[in-house]
Amino acid sequence: MSSIPVDPHSGSRMTDNTENHPGAREPLVLNMDRFSQVTQQVCQVAEARRTPMAWYICFALSLGCLGVLGFCVLYLILTGVGVWGLNNPVMWAFDITNFVFWVGIGHAGTLISAILFLFRQKWRTGINRFAEAMTIFAVICAGLFPGIHVGRVWVVYWLFPLPNQMEMWPQFRSPLLWDVFAVGTYFTVSLLFWFTGMVPDLATLRDRAKGKIQQIAYGAFSLGWRGSNRHWHRYERAYLLLAALSTPLVLSVHSVVSFDFATSQLPGWHTTIFPPYFVAGAIFSGFAMVVTLAVPAREMFGLKNLITIRHLDNMNKIILVTGCMVGYAYSMEFFIAWYSGALYEKFAFLNRAFGQYWWAYFLMVGCNVITPQLFWFKAIRTSIPIMFVLSLLVNVGMWFERFVIIVSSLANDFLPSSWDVFVPTWVDIGTLLGSFGLFMVLFLLFCRFIPMIAIAEIKAIMPQADPHFDEHGSDDHEAQEETKGEVTS
Repeated sequence: MSSIPVDPHSGSRMTDNTENHPGAREPLVLNMDRFSQVTQQVCQVAEARRTPMAWYICFALSLGCLGVLGFCVLYLILTGVGVWGLNNPVMWAFDITNFVFWVGIGHAGTLISAILFLFRQKWRTGINRFAEAMTIFAVICAGLFPGIHVGRVWVVYWLFPLPNQMEMWPQFRSPLLWDVFAVGTYFTVSLLFWFTGMVPDLATLRDRAKGKIQQIAYGAFSLGWRGSNRHWHRYERAYLLLAALSTPLVLSVHSVVSFDFATSQLPGWHTTIFPPYFVAGAIFSGFAMVVTLAVPAREMFGLKNLITIRHLDNMNKIILVTGCMVGYAYSMEFFIAWYSGALYEKFAFLNRAFGQYWWAYFLMVGCNVITPQLFWFKAIRTSIPIMFVLSLLVNVGMWFERFVIIVSSLANDFLPSSWDVFVPTWVDIGTLLGSFGLFMVLFLLFCRFIPMIAIAEIKAIMPQADPHFDEHGSDDHEAQEETKGEVTS
């Protein structure tokens, strides 16, 4: 019997696999009966001689934005941070906003790969590979900003604990240094986790490669993989250990990033809710970015049978849950500001909502609190155009959340005589746009030359991977029961 789901009314193959029936679930892989079909569909993206025109258009736009980033960073280094719209007291603005935003984007990849793997959630297999890649590229974008925001980029190595002749050791009590260690550790572990999972698939591309250059390149990165029993044993053990090591990083990394603000004495920052609040917001924005990337990718490369509606539906449910957590954190911030009785704290939050940056605050609330509530309705959770637009709005809202936290708290501090308004310059905007260009260039190259879906893991969740699977419609256990019944009768 075929494992392809068939609509009982029309007799056609189904594409909506979100229904759950008692005792059974719809398959996660659609319209595929053989393992070779999975291999062919995933590998054809990297092996195709002709890349889709949409890929070239997106890559050209992303490369142009990357050029803008290079020009803005070079101009910044040659001229100084005065080319940004910074003033006194707003000495942090787009630079740290972008840093926190990109670190948050990278959290969904680790959550999908590590935590869902440990909880044996099979639906992760269709999206974990490019979610992990998204993590790597987002952390690369985030790592750019601590280096350039210090002003003197040529002495940024002072952030690292390297012995030197001047004996100028880093200040280990500085949250900026904590960021270096947290983000560096996160990037290293995520890179190892991502690469380890790709080894069997790179070996598949090596064996299928027809060109000499492809054979050498994929052969070098597949590390001599032969698919032996010992190789699979070591692979699964290493993958499990890296997943266990990655799981605490989801909670710790963005908690450390929140300490940049929580350890200060500035009203609006000095609050203990920041670590869990930042973690929830990071997962929220990360999953929204995964949806934003998955929707066009499955369309562009023909992967609808592997990245199904059920995958997108599950991610939208997580966006709904974390969106409710973020909304709760927003309300608790106002409650604590009122309940504390601190005049400065109360003013800081009232000023966020009704001060000069009111428009940014209500844009943040509209995108992050109201927009996710639409995912209560299944028709919206399973509608491709609507979920794509909503995921974009969530990303916009999360960027403005970081902007509101940083700029509104700094612009109106303790002394009214020192208040000022931050206005971004073309360098600020160009750097922000360029960071998206850097991210998309890396992601598009990944989609084109590396298997963006884990072939081996997809095969493991197919019914054919069950040792009791019978292609004629009954498994071994059922056959034994039937034989036993005949003998008894």
